[in-house]
Amino acid sequence: MNTLASKVVLVTGASRGIGAAVAHKLAAEGAKVIINYAGGKEAADQTVNSIKQQGGDAIALQADVSKADEVAAMFDAAIAHYSKIDVLVNNAGIMITKLIKDTTDEDFTRQFEINVRGTFNTMREAATKLANGGSIINFSSTTTRVMMPTYATYVATKGAVEQLTRVFAKEVGARGINVNTVSPGPTNTELFTKGKPQEIIDRLASLSAFNRIGEPEDIAKIVTFLANDDAKWISAQNIGANGAMA
Repeated sequence: MNTLASKVVLVTGASRGIGAAVAHKLAAEGAKVIINYAGGKEAADQTVNSIKQQGGDAIALQADVSKADEVAAMFDAAIAHYSKIDVLVNNAGIMITKLIKDTTDEDFTRQFEINVRGTFNTMREAATKLANGGSIINFSSTTTRVMMPTYATYVATKGAVEQLTRVFAKEVGARGINVNTVSPGPTNTELFTKGKPQEIIDRLASLSAFNRIGEPEDIAKIVTFLANDDAKWISAQNIGANGAMA
């Protein structure tokens, strides 16, 4: 249908997992996509090549979202290439699961630097560089709605993202920009499944109404809708994408 044919979209952390699925879906709807990556250049290039092979338009840009200067340079490079950015998808993030007593200062700082500061840095650039009438989709997590041991620091970062989203929606609304959060539940990505025995994955799947965990494409469809102008009246909202888990 090419519902996003006029859009240029920047997706952070888009070399694999949910980010790559989002990039593919956006490109399939006609958007020009900027694939941001921190260190996985080969995976980012593969995502770009895959999109191009399917008739889409994409480029890869390296930036550590926790570093303000790299984020500013990424925005400038994207605009230099495509003349504008219409949609920002803040997918980049990390998850370290440990009991609070076992969480090191480095664990704490690293998660907040990427998950919170990274989102803050891109939104600060978007405040002046995103096109009027644009959209921003940030990522939180369904884990903020349940009390799961070992997730405390991670959910603290995602709670911060949710609050940044709500306030920023009011700050940029005058430019026609809507800002929302998507909160995936357990999703079949390396970030989620790595190190988990199958019985734990099966137990979490049983908490959904559909007796399965999500697939990256499930989340990509929701992000694509929020990037579309049909979703403009939705702003400052947190949309759970978890199959009724929570």
